[in-house]
Amino acid sequence: MKILISNDDGYQAPGIVALYEALKGLADVEVVAPEHNNSAKSNALTLHSPLYVHTASNGFRYVNGTPADCVHIALTGLLGYRPDLVVSGINNGANMGDDTIYSGTVGAAMEGYLFGIPAIAFSQTQKGWAHLDAAAQKAADLVSHLLPSLAQELDDGQERNSWLLNVNIPNLPVQDIRGFKVARLGRRHAAEQVIAQANPRGDTMYWIGGAGAAKDDAEGTDFHAALQGYATITPLQVDLTDHERLPYWAPTAAAMSAAPTVGDAVAAAGAPVVPS
Repeated sequence: MKILISNDDGYQAPGIVALYEALKGLADVEVVAPEHNNSAKSNALTLHSPLYVHTASNGFRYVNGTPADCVHIALTGLLGYRPDLVVSGINNGANMGDDTIYSGTVGAAMEGYLFGIPAIAFSQTQKGWAHLDAAAQKAADLVSHLLPSLAQELDDGQERNSWLLNVNIPNLPVQDIRGFKVARLGRRHAAEQVIAQANPRGDTMYWIGGAGAAKDDAEGTDFHAALQGYATITPLQVDLTDHERLPYWAPTAAAMSAAPTVGDAVAAAGAPVVPS
């Protein structure tokens, strides 16, 4: 079995080193990660400047790009093979609730999922790397549990069943983590106010404010389960369609299709129609 590891904190981050050490005994593992911290880059790809790959002294490969860049180029030529699993993390801080939309950690895993490869994003619920060894062990426990089914699919010649999991692990000693719990994403309040400061030249510069407090942390959410001491597992999907509201917007589309357009009105008035 072959595993590709990436992250958004950079190839030198303690989280990716711990994850590599925890997984290297389970499969053939390679690391392709950003050169620098790329937190909150989501699924961004670099399309208008070149990407370069270098190899660190420990064998990790690093890229001057985003987390999604790393996984994308790894899967489209750099590796020369198709990994059986893409794993991202371990992130320095939670990726729960609305965080998943912005998360580069989730973005790296999602890039693997978009290529039809099962993928997992691992994060610790608090910053600072406390009890990182425990988080790495729990990550290895989950991957170890999932690898046999992935191997069986290959042995049976089945079409790979791709999935995307978002996993958040409390910063606790391993004996205090109560296990894994499947949970839906919670919601946060709006982010804190932007921070405005003057630079040495007197120009105003802005820093994005911190994440808001949990808005929906009811039982069943990732916020609630993590506070109870569980490592949370949230299956994610890419389809952003609001399926329930498709019927709501259908009459609007029908009315707009039947209504005269601005171009029709101008033409009826005898004015020339300028093509857009």
